[in-house]
Amino acid sequence: MWDEGGTIAVTDFEPTEARMAFPCFDEPLFKANFSIKIRRESRHIALSNMPKVKTIELEGGLLEDHFETTVKMSTYLVAYIVCDFKSVSGTSSSGVKVSIYASPDKWSQTHYALEASLKLLDFYENYFDINYPLPKLDLVAIPDFGSGAMENWGLITYRETSLLFDPKTSSASDKLWVTTVIAHELAHQWFGNLVTMEWWNDIWLNEGFANYMELISINATYPELQFDDYFMEVCFEVIKKDSLNSSRPISNQAKTPTQIQEMFDTISYNKGACTLNMLKDFLSEEKFQKGIIHYLKKFSYRNAKNDDLWNSLSNSCFEGDFTSGGFCYSDSKKISSALTFQGVNVEIKEMTATWTLQKGIPLVVVEQEGRLLRLRQERFLSGVFQEDPEWRALQERYLWHIPLTYSTSSSNVIHRHILKSKTDTLELPEKTSWVKFNVNSNGYYIVHYEGHGWDQLITQLNQNHTLLRPKDRIGLIHDAFQLVSAGRLTLDKALDLTRYLQHEKNIPALLKGLRHLELFYHMMNRRNISDVTENLKHYLLQYFKPVIDMQSWSDEGSFWDRLLRSALLKLACDLNHAPCIRKATELFSQWVESSGKLSIPTDVLKIVYTVGAQTTAGWNYLLEQYERSMSGAEKNKILYALSTSKHQEKLMKLIELAMEGKIIKTQNLAVLLQAIARNPKGQQLAWNFVRENWTQLLKKFDLGSFAIRYIISDTTSHFSSKDELQEVKLFFESLKAQGSHLDIFQIVLETISKNIKWLEKNLPTLRTWLLLRT
Repeated sequence: MWDEGGTIAVTDFEPTEARMAFPCFDEPLFKANFSIKIRRESRHIALSNMPKVKTIELEGGLLEDHFETTVKMSTYLVAYIVCDFKSVSGTSSSGVKVSIYASPDKWSQTHYALEASLKLLDFYENYFDINYPLPKLDLVAIPDFGSGAMENWGLITYRETSLLFDPKTSSASDKLWVTTVIAHELAHQWFGNLVTMEWWNDIWLNEGFANYMELISINATYPELQFDDYFMEVCFEVIKKDSLNSSRPISNQAKTPTQIQEMFDTISYNKGACTLNMLKDFLSEEKFQKGIIHYLKKFSYRNAKNDDLWNSLSNSCFEGDFTSGGFCYSDSKKISSALTFQGVNVEIKEMTATWTLQKGIPLVVVEQEGRLLRLRQERFLSGVFQEDPEWRALQERYLWHIPLTYSTSSSNVIHRHILKSKTDTLELPEKTSWVKFNVNSNGYYIVHYEGHGWDQLITQLNQNHTLLRPKDRIGLIHDAFQLVSAGRLTLDKALDLTRYLQHEKNIPALLKGLRHLELFYHMMNRRNISDVTENLKHYLLQYFKPVIDMQSWSDEGSFWDRLLRSALLKLACDLNHAPCIRKATELFSQWVESSGKLSIPTDVLKIVYTVGAQTTAGWNYLLEQYERSMSGAEKNKILYALSTSKHQEKLMKLIELAMEGKIIKTQNLAVLLQAIARNPKGQQLAWNFVRENWTQLLKKFDLGSFAIRYIISDTTSHFSSKDELQEVKLFFESLKAQGSHLDIFQIVLETISKNIKWLEKNLPTLRTWLLLRT
């Protein structure tokens, strides 16, 4: 595509666009070596997967660059660019030249990406025990780019916000995002590029692995980011979708280009990664890593399918291991005994099939009777209650092999048990006041404690929450609110559980509880249920006042301190907390008076802009600043602030600018519509816009693209009334009549139905609970 300056041409082939650029068997199984030559003017440079070997001058002043022949690879990974970019380079420990390219005016923002990619490349070469096979690796920041990034072998393309870091305007979470995307794309150089799935039905072998490797690599290279706390959200995010009947299995048929594009979703990325993480916890890190290395070495420059991975993981026998009954055990002190516990030889393939070939997430129901634990598994369904007539049919034929972990009030020991049947009974070694399943939330399942189980855990949280591990506290908060959506736990019980948060020092746990309460606030505010909105606002400000008042308007502290500051001050200003509004208004005025020269701490930048955008003068000034800014991170913050205006004509102007694609680039349309739809004054506007301009949107984006799918779900899935459900249904039916069919349609309809049901069941409870608390 050409940038509007006419300065850049860039390819982006995955999954099925290589055929548009050159004739080819455009399927992942057909690997080949590619020789590329590109003609260009002298004011440009050309880049491709491999280093340039020579340049020939042609008649008429054109130059022809010849690139080294590639290694054997799939068509979707071929890439070339013609641009006028500048770069910064370094060399990895193994001698690979790594360069970061950006447009000349953004060159100063490339340095963090270089540091991170050198660190991560070294890590992966060691971890996989396979050197990166090309002589060079380029990471290129593209000014207007459809996806977040694309892992073309040796020439990775990125959105500017996924690669560039500007110390003046990039916050702690911006740094985390850049690090994550670089870690993800570098992991693909092995998972995806060196070993590729046979067909798109197993795209999760690329994407799930790249997401999982973010966790492993960032924990090792940037331990201060405490990424494993962040990884839990990766799993929580997909559970929302996987607990609907409209979900799909990880490994799923895909035939048409649109169906293939639809495979790039949270099931492939997030559930793929969470399943792998659960398996690693089950097998032990060491054994899992050995299996991965075996898989990558065996299938290098080839293609693999689901089963090939499971075979490698169950038979990763190496020197120094002895075998027994077809399994390997390490000689090391730490015998990886996961496979032998309870004397069961667990067939990995059999276990993993239950996670990758059937959709959904299991619910483990636990009932404690003295020293006995009665267990049963069901399919967890959000928005369908046990008493609903359809519930039984939706349970049919679902069974998982669940690697359970649990610990009790009487000891810190982690017990393990594989639940392979519908019901089972366990005996505890001693009497205990509570038991907590899914230790550290490493498992992909939800747990419900019947009888007094929840009460005992809530009592423990109130008496001394530190007896439960931090990640177990986060898991309890998550599961409790999920169980409310499934009609298994009453809302007041889940809300009671959050009362202990006033003593919580663990930031991820505090944020988890806060997010649920905030979600209810936005839901009430959007529905204009004013009494509950007001009471919830008072409750939040009163309850979290001590920790809100502790926040400074600065960039100090650890990574999680900084995330907490951004979240709490944003909440306080969203709720019109007077001290917060005062401080933000003061900083905004100073910033405007300095003509935008004043440095505002990056963690509060978005908050200051948002408060500033509420006046007409402030809004107009921010839009001018948006045009001037050289930082993608800053532009994102400004665009969000502009989208919070209460004036519909201003919101409409933003949408028009994004459709035009000059001042606000096309790549930002989806995120802009999402922000406007979240604004109570913009939700109707965004939804009407999508309905009325559907044809225009399809001219800009493919039907199956991330953009279209996000635009559909972000402008509709927060609806919670029967009228809205009807409107959305009619719209989807009109699209189907035109031949447009997407899985997201059904997901959205089920989500809205779930919201309607949630309100019917829980609004009175929420109202009463707040009256007793405020």
